[in-house]
Amino acid sequence: AIVRKLSAVETLGSASVICSDKTGTMTENQMTVKQVYLNHETIQVSGEGYDIKGSFHQNGTKVNDPNLASMLLYGALCNHATLDKKKGKWFIEGDPTEGALLVAARKAHITHEEVTKYRILHEVPFDSERKRMSVVVEDDDGNRFVVTKGAPDVLLPRSPFISDNGIRRPLRARDQNKIDQAINQMAEQALRTIAICVKSISKDQPLEDLKLEKDLTFVGITGIIDPPRKEVKDAIAECNQAGIKTVMITGDHAKTAHAIAKQLELLPENGKVIEGYQLNHMTEEQLSDIIEDVYVFARVTPEHKLKIVKAFQRKGHVVAMTGDGVNDAPAIKASDIGISMGYSGTDVAKEASSLVLLDDNFATIKAAIHEGRNIYENIRKFIRYLLASNVGEILVMLFAMLLALPLPLVPVQILWVNLVTDFLLWLSE
Repeated sequence: AIVRKLSAVETLGSASVICSDKTGTMTENQMTVKQVYLNHETIQVSGEGYDIKGSFHQNGTKVNDPNLASMLLYGALCNHATLDKKKGKWFIEGDPTEGALLVAARKAHITHEEVTKYRILHEVPFDSERKRMSVVVEDDDGNRFVVTKGAPDVLLPRSPFISDNGIRRPLRARDQNKIDQAINQMAEQALRTIAICVKSISKDQPLEDLKLEKDLTFVGITGIIDPPRKEVKDAIAECNQAGIKTVMITGDHAKTAHAIAKQLELLPENGKVIEGYQLNHMTEEQLSDIIEDVYVFARVTPEHKLKIVKAFQRKGHVVAMTGDGVNDAPAIKASDIGISMGYSGTDVAKEASSLVLLDDNFATIKAAIHEGRNIYENIRKFIRYLLASNVGEILVMLFAMLLALPLPLVPVQILWVNLVTDFLLWLSE
């Protein structure tokens, strides 16, 4: 942990609330696709990490479905990550969620050469407010189609159609119910859910058309696991013992966040989980009334972070807030201790922060607060010592003057006393 502002050392020792991102800070940020929901069936995916060894199976039977291959190809096309192998180990460059989709495609034997046969003509990039990303793709025959991936609750309202065994038909209410049930089941297993949708377009349709992400055809959902960091559970427990409340902030589904919080023992029995849409309908006073009981904020945007910081501060808390993106900068700046990510954080977030985590790890925040408390306590002890010793010298000189006595200490003696009694302490500080 690098302290960018010296005043943050004292504030670190006074922290009473840590508002931390989930992904990458409390979790490993090494995503792996574990389930695929397709054609109203859930398919299990074997394999760990970024290793491309793995298979797709259902009820113990290996699945070899062309519709599954198409869905995984779409996930690889709407993707910026790259998969490389060094010293016998696979690793991802780019976003870990996109990396997980790319690894899943490799497990289905979809090679890099197959993906690069398609041309990406246009991209609508992902951001935390849209919660989706789209690309316009053209195949060798000149056919164009849109691939969109993102949060299921964002894409489903934009998808009036569903792909049923490769056949496009209207998405009905019973389809919606089955999809919602699958999403909830995945979320309860602490899986992050990513929906994949497609749409065919004509060559004369403008690539900048705002309607590209409308009238989509729902294809399926991937359930991605991001395991908690092993050391975070103990770090949260130590923070609780030290009187510091830990709050999880994430853009994931509420049930996914709830499951991770339970695994980390962050969420007590009476603890509340609040979603972003609820924050939108709350006034600052309403949020302040319940903020003490909230331990998890799900489906939030960077703008919500600022609202959360101010609510805790109104309750008299000293708040530490983590962030890595450009949009996180206002919340980082407004918090008492702004914490940015050294590995994944943007320069804007780092400039706004007073503390930088080089390893993006929640346990490092706990360690930094521990050091901050030690330093703050040492400074207090040193100041008390200086006051006690120097006040003694002042009183001796003052009483001597009041009683018209000769000066008991000459300047050289005072300097010598200070040198002997204070020099080593100054060095230690």
